[in-house]
Amino acid sequence: MVNVCDIQVMKPLLQEHGFHFSKAKGQNFLIAPWVPRSIAEDAGVDETAGVLEIGPGIGPLTQQLCLRAKKVCAVELDTRLKPILDITVGEFDNLEIVWNDVLKLDIPAFVEEKFGGLRPMACANLPYYITSPILTALLEADCFDSVTVMVQKEVAQRIAAAPGSADYSAFTVFCQYYAEPQLLFDVPAHCFMPQPKVTSAVIQLKVRKERSWGALDEDIFFRTVRASFAMRRKKLSNGLASGFPELGKTGAAEVIQAAGFDANVRGETLSIPEFVRIANEIVKRRG
Repeated sequence: MVNVCDIQVMKPLLQEHGFHFSKAKGQNFLIAPWVPRSIAEDAGVDETAGVLEIGPGIGPLTQQLCLRAKKVCAVELDTRLKPILDITVGEFDNLEIVWNDVLKLDIPAFVEEKFGGLRPMACANLPYYITSPILTALLEADCFDSVTVMVQKEVAQRIAAAPGSADYSAFTVFCQYYAEPQLLFDVPAHCFMPQPKVTSAVIQLKVRKERSWGALDEDIFFRTVRASFAMRRKKLSNGLASGFPELGKTGAAEVIQAAGFDANVRGETLSIPEFVRIANEIVKRRG
C-alpha cells in the first residue's frame, strides 16, 4: 500500500502527473498518518459499514476506510486526481470512485443504491470553504448512521456549542436538531501539505433516530431559528418581527408570551425544545 502521508513518496508522484494543489478547491493533503487512521477508527467504521467519502484527495483517509469498511464510495470533483488515486487506492476492490459534485447528487437515492443492507456512514476531510453546504446536505439527506468530518476547529466548536455560549448559532441548532455532536480530536496545521493557517478538528455527528421535539412545521422552526440569530444580542421579539413581517412587533411579543417566555428573552439563549415552543406558536397563529 502506497504511503500517501510520506512527502518523499508523494511529491515525485504528484510531479510526475503534473498535479498542483488548488487553492480554489481548498486542497490541503494530510501528511500525518495517525490522522486518517484515527478518523476511521473513531468513526466506528467496520465490516457492517458502507461509507460515503467526500473529496478523497490523494487517498489517505480512503485507504483507512477501505481497510475497515465493507464498501467505500468516494465522490471526487477534481478529475486531475484520477491517475494518482489509481496508484494510491487502486488495489481496493471494495472501493468505487464517483467523479461528481456531491452537492449535485440525490444523496438518499445514491446511498440506497450503493449501500443497500449496510450501515451507511459519511466521512470526509472537508474543504473549509464548502463545509456548511456539505454538512447541511448530509444531515438533510437523513440517511446516515453518523457523519464524521474534519473541519476548521472553530466550526467544530460552533457545531457542538451550548445555548447561550459565544459559539452558539443558527448552524449549531440546525446540526443538533438532526444529530448529536461529539468533538473527537484536534489536528494541528503541520499535519497538512500545504499547511493551512488554522487548526482543524474532527467531529462526529451521530444522527438522531428520532427527533421528538414536536415541531409542527420544520420549515417554520428553522425560519424561527434563523430569525432569532439574525439580530444577536437583541430581544427575540425584534428578530421574530423582522423574520416574520406578518407578525409585526405586537404579534412577535404575543408569540413569546404565549410560549411562556419573558418579553426580554434573547434568541441565542434558547435550546431546541424552546425554539420549538416559539415556532409552534407561530404555526398556530398562521392557522
